[in-house]
Amino acid sequence: RTPSMRYSWLRGCLRLMNIQRLTAVSDSLPVRCCVQICVEGNIASGKTTCLEYFSKTSSIEVLTEPISKWRDVRGHNPLALMYQDPQRWGITLQTYVQLTMLDRHLSAAPVRMMERSLFSAKYIFVENLFRSGKMPEVDYAVLSEWFDWITANICIPVDLIVYLQTSPQTCHERLKQRCREEEKVIPLEYLESIHQLYEEWLIRRSSWPVPAPVLVIPADHNLQRMLHQYEENRAKILAASL
Repeated sequence: RTPSMRYSWLRGCLRLMNIQRLTAVSDSLPVRCCVQICVEGNIASGKTTCLEYFSKTSSIEVLTEPISKWRDVRGHNPLALMYQDPQRWGITLQTYVQLTMLDRHLSAAPVRMMERSLFSAKYIFVENLFRSGKMPEVDYAVLSEWFDWITANICIPVDLIVYLQTSPQTCHERLKQRCREEEKVIPLEYLESIHQLYEEWLIRRSSWPVPAPVLVIPADHNLQRMLHQYEENRAKILAASL
């Protein structure tokens, strides 16, 4: 296929994929059905620790990133494939990421705290692949259309963004310590690029819309200090659910 034919084909597939189901879901949702807090940050910034801390609050449902799904789609591991060859597999993974993140956003829990969001999937990770030259323009265009369709047709409210602001160097050290198989190939430069995009989006606010107020928590500290930080900010975070 030529690039233009490939674009038309992919765009058609994405427009058709689950549109009837998603439209039905959108039509059935009330105007304001829940409170949603999104925990954002670089790879190994401490998001899981933050979510584990707040999971002890009975009124909050915690939703972690569905990494197990990204590792096993009917026997395939698109997460590992993307890290090995992002130009070939970037659109495959990110299409599935957008779908699974949308599913998280549509959870029926009255108060939910989720790891990352549909917005960071697009504004950070898709954008990084494109800016670094590892995603062809046609793939970027298709994912942008898919994202635009979702946000135009489905209500995805966010009440608070908790940004765990962590240096790329700290993230790199933590990443090496936790030894996830797919992450062994991630260089410091990749984490630096992700960090810059987060700063551009949530701190400087110079690139993409920010869908909610942002609470910045410095997250370079050790575990005990971070647990203290979460306790210090507990009232501010839970205020979003009132």
